[in-house]
Amino acid sequence: MHENLNATGLDFTLPVAERGYRWWYLDALSDDGAHGITIIAFLGTVFSPWYAFARRGGGGDPLNHCCMHVALYGKPARWAMTDRPRGALRRGVDFLQIGPSAMRWDGSKLVVDLAEVTAPVPGKLRGRVTLYPEALSHRAFRLDGAGRHHWQPIAPRSRVEVAFDNPALRWAGFSYFDTNTGVAPLEEDFLFWDWCRAPMPEATAILYNASRRDGSAQSLALQVNRAGEVADMPIPPPAMLPPGLWRVARPTRSEDGKAELVRALVDAPFYTRSEIRTRLLGQNAVAVHESLALNRFDNLAVQALMLPFRVPRART
Repeated sequence: MHENLNATGLDFTLPVAERGYRWWYLDALSDDGAHGITIIAFLGTVFSPWYAFARRGGGGDPLNHCCMHVALYGKPARWAMTDRPRGALRRGVDFLQIGPSAMRWDGSKLVVDLAEVTAPVPGKLRGRVTLYPEALSHRAFRLDGAGRHHWQPIAPRSRVEVAFDNPALRWAGFSYFDTNTGVAPLEEDFLFWDWCRAPMPEATAILYNASRRDGSAQSLALQVNRAGEVADMPIPPPAMLPPGLWRVARPTRSEDGKAELVRALVDAPFYTRSEIRTRLLGQNAVAVHESLALNRFDNLAVQALMLPFRVPRART
């Protein structure tokens, strides 16, 4: 399987607007349910306090705030999210290097080599993650009324192999890969969003719900088949999960109006990522879920007093 990069959002030289962002997101859960991983390659690190400070000061060069974020869930758990300057970035059509870590596409698989330092307690994080798409998708979506923010599921149905030396870790599981891009900060146009993806044998269900600052809202309910074809499905009724420790809401949708929190993966003052049980496409499913409260992120106390410990800034 060799796919055209531009049609799938996998061209790493795509432009990034001033004060804007572009990211590539990968997550996976292990087949045995014990482990999980998230990797996000950011150009314009949207959750970096340093990028937020630059925008507040009238600047906003996204390429001067890039990051290869990685989080491991389960035992051992690790977190790395270092905001890096423009000099740490190298990119071509099929590769993206940010500091010592890199992501590359060879036409049939995505290989991510990671060499990061954890935070807030410094430690080595070294490993390789290889993503094998079942198929690539070509449909993109506008997330706001003005068309300033877009999302595209690149490979919603994938498998990964995870091989880390530091910490020593090996596993495989079902995975998901997408991309987002915008020409303005998220907090300018959104109040809140929640998202989830639920893999099942013949299709993956994806839900995306956004509350916008102009008072409007959007709900996407999609199913992606084994050929990568993305189709709309009926929007399920709302279901509520318990809020996070910081009282960030966890709304979602489920066909029977019920959802269950399995475990919290990330529980931050403005963001949660969770493993949940839900019902979609007529089946019970385990899903990865996230919720994002942008008013919380835009709080100066959160950006100045909390985030720098989790998102350090590299000098080079």
